[in-house]
Amino acid sequence: MLFANPHFLWLFLLFIPLIGWYVWKRRNLHASIGVSTAKPFAEIGRPFKEYLLHFTYILELAALGCIIIVIARPQTRDSWNTSTVEGTDIVMAIDISTSMLARDFKPDRLEAAKDVASKFVAGRDGDNIGVVTFAAESFTNLPMTTDRSVIVNYISDIKMGMLQDGTAIGDGLATAINRIKEGKAKSKSIILLTDGSNNTGVVAPLTAAEIARQLGIKVYTIGVGTNGTAPYPQENMFGRIEYVNLPVVIDETTLKNIASTTGGKYFRATGNNVLSDIFSEIDQLEKTKMDLRNFSSTEDDYLPWAIAALSLFGVALLIRYTVLRTIP
Repeated sequence: MLFANPHFLWLFLLFIPLIGWYVWKRRNLHASIGVSTAKPFAEIGRPFKEYLLHFTYILELAALGCIIIVIARPQTRDSWNTSTVEGTDIVMAIDISTSMLARDFKPDRLEAAKDVASKFVAGRDGDNIGVVTFAAESFTNLPMTTDRSVIVNYISDIKMGMLQDGTAIGDGLATAINRIKEGKAKSKSIILLTDGSNNTGVVAPLTAAEIARQLGIKVYTIGVGTNGTAPYPQENMFGRIEYVNLPVVIDETTLKNIASTTGGKYFRATGNNVLSDIFSEIDQLEKTKMDLRNFSSTEDDYLPWAIAALSLFGVALLIRYTVLRTIP
């Protein structure tokens, strides 16, 4: 057991004068009388209440000891433990170009993707998951981790405007490959979600796909956008954002080639429900056994001692004011 304030344990030295005071007090509490002999009373013995009185004082000292321990703040010990889980390595590469604000999804494409991705992560117990965003450039938001709460929080913090506008699918995929290639799981997969066509960047999408194939990484591509037209955000002459219906253009050929090259699969999401179904299907990814190290943090553990102090003091009071009650 660890203590946050171990110096308070020195208060246990108070027990020495308290016990000494109690012994001295008991010896000088009653008046004495001189008699010629006490032989007739030798076989009577000590009354039960005298032993009960000593027992009550012991209860009070024990209650005081528990209070001292509470003040010293007992804590549970930090520890690492290793467990074997079924899991896979996954990196989600999410397009955050301005077109992801189109409102053919509710409330828009980006928020719908974040919501479904968060639910997907919450159900992937034991997986190593990382997050990459891309627009005209790519960025690693979160290296791979098994902490699902951290992943969900990072996904919820993804905002439009974090990167220069554009759609660099190849760069986004290349960054995701760099994040996942050192993973320990046998199964490695990238989920790439975009609503447009590659129009900028350094790495060509199919070049990145070939690299992924050589490293044994599957890429599941998702084209986000309804069929026909969708309300896209545009800045008017006054600098305000207004929504204009424009044709939905997704380079499905490139996305299909990326998926087929790597042994993955291409999906077309035309609405919130379809997007959710796609992530449910990807949820059936191959799993593999992997060792997971868990860290448990230090926490205060004073409650049992506080309950023990109250219980001991309560029993002592009950005995004093019932069985050992005295007439003033």
